[in-house]
Amino acid sequence: MHSQQFTAEPPSDDRGERDSTAGDAPGTLRSPVSGAGRAPLVFDFDVIIAGCGPTGAMLAAELRLHDVRVLVLEKETEPTSFVRIVGLHVRSLELMAMRGLLDRMLRHGRRRPAGGFFAAIPKPAPKDLDSAYAYLLGIPQPVVERLLAEHATELGARIRRGRAVTGLEQDDEGVTVELAGGERLRSRYLVGCDGGRSTVRKLLGVGFPGEPSRTETLMGEMKADMPQEEIAARVSEVRETHQPFWVRPFGEGVYSVLVPAGEVGDRAEPPTIEDFRRQLRAVAGTDFGVHSPRWLSRFGDATRLAERYRVGRVLLAGDAAHIHPPAGGQGLNLGVQDAFNLGWKLAAQIRGWAPETLLDTYHAERRPVAEDVLDNTRAQMELSSAEPGPQAVRRLLTELMDLDEVNRRLIEKITAIDIRYDLGAGPDLLGRRMRDIGVKQGRLYDLLRHGRGLLLDRTERLTAGGWSDRVDHLADPTAELDVPCVLLRPDGHVAWIGDDQRDLDDHLSRWFGRPTG
Repeated sequence: MHSQQFTAEPPSDDRGERDSTAGDAPGTLRSPVSGAGRAPLVFDFDVIIAGCGPTGAMLAAELRLHDVRVLVLEKETEPTSFVRIVGLHVRSLELMAMRGLLDRMLRHGRRRPAGGFFAAIPKPAPKDLDSAYAYLLGIPQPVVERLLAEHATELGARIRRGRAVTGLEQDDEGVTVELAGGERLRSRYLVGCDGGRSTVRKLLGVGFPGEPSRTETLMGEMKADMPQEEIAARVSEVRETHQPFWVRPFGEGVYSVLVPAGEVGDRAEPPTIEDFRRQLRAVAGTDFGVHSPRWLSRFGDATRLAERYRVGRVLLAGDAAHIHPPAGGQGLNLGVQDAFNLGWKLAAQIRGWAPETLLDTYHAERRPVAEDVLDNTRAQMELSSAEPGPQAVRRLLTELMDLDEVNRRLIEKITAIDIRYDLGAGPDLLGRRMRDIGVKQGRLYDLLRHGRGLLLDRTERLTAGGWSDRVDHLADPTAELDVPCVLLRPDGHVAWIGDDQRDLDDHLSRWFGRPTG
């Protein structure tokens, strides 16, 4: 094997799965020797991640919080260059706050009200959403990717660009990954974060059932010569009968343009500015004088979900596991949240303290979330049809959304703050994320920055005891906590509520493995 070895020294508290042997190159990873005279297997990395988009970069950073040796392979030689604006929803903003990244993001984005997301029905944000970050952050996608990649490398992850995965083989010990050009790398786990046309998923043979594209939409950013007031008036008229459609000012004479493509074409062929002009004239009666595009793309309404998120030592996350129309702006957020759920669990497996079924909870928790997102995007796409039936339903829903309860429910769904993982019977808070409450040391999310569990103890008589290397303990945290004690997972979800030490120990074992000492 001619792969480059990771050079960081292994932590001393690893439980034997990564023995540093005298005479080896620094950082060579070895599986335990089993059987007399049997040569140990060499691992180049603990985890290889295919794809350095937001999902892959976030996952790499989460793993590095636990000293997991990570290599990210990205087939593209350069980061994304086109300036597409994406929206970070409330739950993603909470995750950024948990890891100390939110201030970085805010410097490059623009806050907008957390309303009007569902099927682009123009309703105001519900009042008093249950979050300290109840807004949408509009931010260029290349900036999100850059900031997350920088965060990962600051923590020690390695990123190699221009490296495409072309093959994989796995066994009971690890995964061998083959790259274009023939280079072979060995790791204990592989995670495919390589997009909707995922090579990793295809190599695994994991089914990707769903619906192919029935319609396509053109989207891009370009300049327009028509005065802004005339553009706004014409767009308002068109949107009475055509959804989706917009020509939105982006600043400095640049507009974000979205218009039906007219027919399903070859997505491998990028659209041209003339394609936009033709479709704008067909839908709006004018091409608005568009010219000088920054970037142009097309997307369909294909909706697919991987049958499995894990096959042995290979896992899928982000668009490699699910694709759907961009209605509601949920795609990037869903992928980042996948990474946040998977990171600490995979790290626990690598570090040797994971309970037997912990890694399987990634599929059990995140696949139902993706199913729900696929369903709500299907519904939104139906509401965008110009046909009389869907338009009648849209008018009815528009009326219903004047009810705060309906509007709130839909916004909480789009922003992912309604998620409740099925952790068994218990209070409604069990399985939900804990909002960023004030604590006597400042803010709750600041205490989760290092990716450890956290026990909030109002009784001041419980302890994390033998789990103190994985779980922090905060006694008498705050009056804002209205239950005796809460055990938080590293992703901020509530794993236990109660006041009994024995019951707490059972749940610590369930989520954080056996106690030490």
